[in-house]
Amino acid sequence: MNTNTTGIHHITCISGDAQQNVDFYVGVLGMRMVKKSVNQDATDTYHLFYADAVGTPGTDLTFFPWPEMGPNIPGAGSVADISLAIPAGSLEYWQQRLADHGVAVGEIELRFNEKTLPFSDPHGLALTLVEITGERSFAPWLQSPVPEQYQVRGMHSVRLLERELAPTQQLLELMGFSKVGEENGWHRFRVQNGDSGQIIEVQELPGQQRGRVGVGGVHHVAWRTDDVRHETALRAKVQSSGLRPTTLIDRFWFESVYFREPGGVLFELATDGPGFAVDEEVERLGETLVLPPWLEGQRDQIEAGLVPLQIPSASGEVTS
Repeated sequence: MNTNTTGIHHITCISGDAQQNVDFYVGVLGMRMVKKSVNQDATDTYHLFYADAVGTPGTDLTFFPWPEMGPNIPGAGSVADISLAIPAGSLEYWQQRLADHGVAVGEIELRFNEKTLPFSDPHGLALTLVEITGERSFAPWLQSPVPEQYQVRGMHSVRLLERELAPTQQLLELMGFSKVGEENGWHRFRVQNGDSGQIIEVQELPGQQRGRVGVGGVHHVAWRTDDVRHETALRAKVQSSGLRPTTLIDRFWFESVYFREPGGVLFELATDGPGFAVDEEVERLGETLVLPPWLEGQRDQIEAGLVPLQIPSASGEVTS
C-alpha cells in the first residue's frame, strides 16, 4: 500500500484577538469558517477552522487565538511562510482588495516561476498568495464576500527555516517527497505530482538562532493520509527513522499523529475523514460552537470562558 503523505491536510497557527482573526479570514480573505470549536488540549481557547465551502482536506487554515502569548520570533526550526493558492490572473484583484482593507502587501514576485504576492495578517502571520493554473479539489463558498472566480483554493505550500537541511530532507523523502529545485537558498520538495498543496520548501541557515512560536506564528503543519490504515503505516515509517510519533489521537473530525521533524517543527499526520460534516449539516458549518462528544459534558463551563464571536457575511452583516 501507499505509505506516503498525499500533501498538506491543514496548517494550524496562533492568532491574537479571536474576533480580529475571524474578521480577516472570513471578511477579507473570504474563507468560510467550517468549524468553530475549542482546542481539545486547552479548552479555554477557540479552535477556528477556515476552508472552502465544505472543508475539503488541503483547504484548511486553522487558529488557536492566544492574544496574551508573546509574538512569534522567526528562526531555525520554525515555519517562515504559508502560501495560499488562488486562480491564475487574480493577483491584481487581490492587490486591490487587500489595499482596500488596509493590508500592506509586498511586491509581486516570481517564486519557482509562480506569480506570488506576500503580505501578513493582522497578527503578523506571513502569508503569500500564489497563482495556480491547474485545477484542484475545491468547493466554492457562495456566501463569501469574495467572488467565486477569485476565492482562495487552499494551502499551496509551506516554507521551513532549518539549521541543517539534510535531516529534514531525509524525513521528507521518507514521507514520499522528492527534491525538484533550488532558488535563492530555498530547496523545493514535492510529493505525488507536485500539484498545488503538495509542496514544501526549506531554507538552510547554519548558526541561525532558534525561533519561538507565538502570536503570528505556525503551531504545526498537518500532512494528509487517506485513512487510519494509511496513517498507521506512515507513522511506522516515521518511528523507524528514530523520531517519536504519538499514538493515534481521535480529533473526531480526523485521526491525528504528532511528532517533531528533526529541525524542530511540529508535524501532524491527519486522516482525510470523516470530515467536518460528520456532526453538522454542510449548510450550517461553523455557525455554532461544536464540541467533540467527550467534551459535551463541559459545554456550560467551556462556553462561559469564551467570548462570543460574530461572523461577517457577504453583505457586511454579522451573525452570532
